[in-house]
Amino acid sequence: MASRENEEVSPVGKLFLEASMNCYVIASMGSKTRINPEVIREGLCQTLLKHPRFTSKLVKEGRTRKWIPTTVNLDNHIIVPEIDSNIEHPDRFVEDYISHFTKTPLDLSKPLWELHLLNIKTSDAEAVAIFRIHHSVGDGASLISLLLAATRKTSDPHALPTVPTKNRNSERHRSWLFSIWWGLLLIWHTLVDMLLFTLTIFFIRDTPTPLKGAPGVALNTKRFVNHTVSMDDIKLIKNQMQTTVNDVLLGVTQAALTLYLNRAYDQEANFNGAKGRSSALKNIRLRASILVNIRPVGGIQDLADMMAEKSKVRWGNIMGYIILPFDIAIYENPLEYIRKAKDRIDRKKHSLEAICSYFCAKAVLNLLGVKVAAAITERVLFNTSIAFSNVAGPVEEISFLGHPVAYIAPSVYGHPQALTIHFQSYANKMTISLAVDPLVIPDPYLLCDDFEQSLKLIRDAVQRNNVVHLV
Repeated sequence: MASRENEEVSPVGKLFLEASMNCYVIASMGSKTRINPEVIREGLCQTLLKHPRFTSKLVKEGRTRKWIPTTVNLDNHIIVPEIDSNIEHPDRFVEDYISHFTKTPLDLSKPLWELHLLNIKTSDAEAVAIFRIHHSVGDGASLISLLLAATRKTSDPHALPTVPTKNRNSERHRSWLFSIWWGLLLIWHTLVDMLLFTLTIFFIRDTPTPLKGAPGVALNTKRFVNHTVSMDDIKLIKNQMQTTVNDVLLGVTQAALTLYLNRAYDQEANFNGAKGRSSALKNIRLRASILVNIRPVGGIQDLADMMAEKSKVRWGNIMGYIILPFDIAIYENPLEYIRKAKDRIDRKKHSLEAICSYFCAKAVLNLLGVKVAAAITERVLFNTSIAFSNVAGPVEEISFLGHPVAYIAPSVYGHPQALTIHFQSYANKMTISLAVDPLVIPDPYLLCDDFEQSLKLIRDAVQRNNVVHLV
């Protein structure tokens, strides 16, 4: 399906096209069988290539950039490298392969996507498919949803996968006095958040730590690693503590980063003891920048209908940022990490920071130009330490164009941070996907182990707490 009219690039999309913010989305899919390239080619013609953005190229007209329909030659977009079947460390080979091809930017004269098919057996899959898509094509959540719209349930080849949706309970009737107080609090929180956001542009920087990138980090080659943990453990913590999955993931992340930094400072202090380590962590300012969609993401059925030429879904990058402080501290009770995370994210939910940051960026772009807007965005990201994302995936096993999926691992690169953390659920598993600057974080596998250990510590604490309550 070709776009019937030229569409201007969204404001956020323009930012992603600037040299200082040249961002790409990476999505790896492990396959339980070897990948047949011809089947993939035919399947793409019936799915993704019917989406206008995948059959359009960028053209600059004066001061604007537009998506213009073009002819797609799949030979330029599907890469199937020759791979030696006797490779000694296939997992490391795949990681090296991704790091290597991300050094080369996509050709702007063609649609800004490509698919690499690696028929190599790893510890988690029989083969790996790797999508690389320029971030100007769309936001990460929409792109992942679009890819999932090209999949089907393994148990029913004609049914789309089921993705959990947010439970939005209807608000109870409240008094007018409470509504006024709620509104005033929303305004106050928004003003405070936007003040801190503005100060982050000019003054407030995170503490230099073994996780913080140096100037130029956006241009460094990244390494991509992932690790899978049990979704049952996450659900156990969520249910027992009456929180959300996102609260649990944020709490586990705080615990894991504390473990990692604790080890780093412990080595630096030459094993000075727990008291010395705790004091080293005490005054750390570490914040995450989180992209938030300020419009509803098209559902999988909507996107499937779009590719079947039955409907149109709003598309593009309409996103704002929130800046979320992390607690880096050693707690005797691991459940404190979850409680702290819940308090922080609940506070952020009662704020319009994401919406205001989007419209402020749009106003700056319109008044001062894309280069100034990109410089401001780059400074906000650089002055924080990490990027964080959590995407809900299918609750059952799926197949991508006839190939049963073993795991899904999304990520992103090109932004000025040394560590990006993505969580992606799939069936009864949760994949932790890390994009790291190896010059800053040379041991990403240790960080993956810290995530697994933190989840286990929190799960065990929940189980002990539950036993105490039962007794």
